[in-house]
This record gives sequence, C-alpha cells and structure tokens, in this order.
Amino acid sequence: MGENAATGLISELKLAAPWGHIAAKAWGSLQGPPVLCLHGWLDNANSFDRLIPLLPQDFYYVAMDFGGHGLSSHYSSGVPYYHQTFVSEIRRVVAGKKQCIFRHGVFSCIFPEMVNKLILLDSPLLLLESNEVENLLTYKRRTIEHMLQVEASQEPSRVYSLKQLLQRLLKSNSHLNEECGELLLQRGTTKVATGRPNCLSS
Repeated sequence: MGENAATGLISELKLAAPWGHIAAKAWGSLQGPPVLCLHGWLDNANSFDRLIPLLPQDFYYVAMDFGGHGLSSHYSSGVPYYHQTFVSEIRRVVAGKKQCIFRHGVFSCIFPEMVNKLILLDSPLLLLESNEVENLLTYKRRTIEHMLQVEASQEPSRVYSLKQLLQRLLKSNSHLNEECGELLLQRGTTKVATGRPNCLSS
C-alpha cells in the first residue's frame, strides 16, 4: 500500500493478552465516539487503510488484528483458531465501552449492550430461528465472561505437602478413595525445591 493509505493514522496499539498481545491501529479523534473495525478471515487491520480516510474524522476508529493475524501474537502451537475465540478477543478490546462495530454480527448478538450500531460490509448477521437461540447466546456469553473472570482472579501457584494436597483433593471429590487420590496426584503435581520434604505445586 502507498504512503497515503493510512492517512490520519494516529497510533499503533498493543493490548496485553494471556498468549501475548492483540495489536491494533487507530485513526481519527480520541474524543470522538469509538468505532471498532474488525477484519475478515486471513485479513488484518490494514483492510481498513483505504476506507477509514474516506469516513468522517470526528470518530475514533480502532482496527484490531485477531490473534495470529497481522501484528497480533499467534496462539500456542496446537491451539485452533475458533470463531468464538475471536468473539472473546473483541470482548477484551471493548472492555465494557459501548461502541459502533464494523463487521461482527455474532458479537453484537452476544453482547448487545456494548454495541449501539452494527455495520456489516460482507458478513451476514447471525440468523437463527430455533427456540434455543437465546440459550445458546447466553451460554456463549457466560463462557467468555467466566474465562475473563478466572484470568483476572488468578493467584500465584501455592505450595502444599503431599498430605495437604491429598486432603484437599478428597474433600472436593467424595467419590475418590485415598489410593485413587494418590494416583492422580502423582501426575497432577510438580515437586518444587523449598527446603521442605514432599513439597508440591498444583
């Protein structure tokens, strides 16, 4: 692309994520209403370089690269790129701010209170007629919110003795006996050097 393709570009952004970072680029006015621009499959944020300069510049346009696209970090080897994972990434970027969304009907259905306008360029809106649609969207929403809550509340690994871990395991799993618990702990714990015997991290 030519030098004028990104006219009005004001910044390149990096947002922290558990697997690395989500990259994005921004145009327009920081004080303007936010517009999140989302690229298609195998594209990246540069998809909007020629469109944004043609739009009103009193908005704040942010185009993100989905994981594994553009300048965003790739997922770990063996982790597939699912559509719902991209929805989760959008939720990380939006972070509760209501805005206009370019190109993602599914996110707008799952988190409607975060979207005040939806503009579709080449993507159909989510159209389902089943009675289970509401349950499906609620389930997807809860899954994403729970994942973010678990990440936010993660504590550092704790160190326990084998006996302490076994007690905790048996208390949480009443169907296990002591022998089965010890068998699971053999593979589900890691020995750590603390100066105390039989110290493990789980």
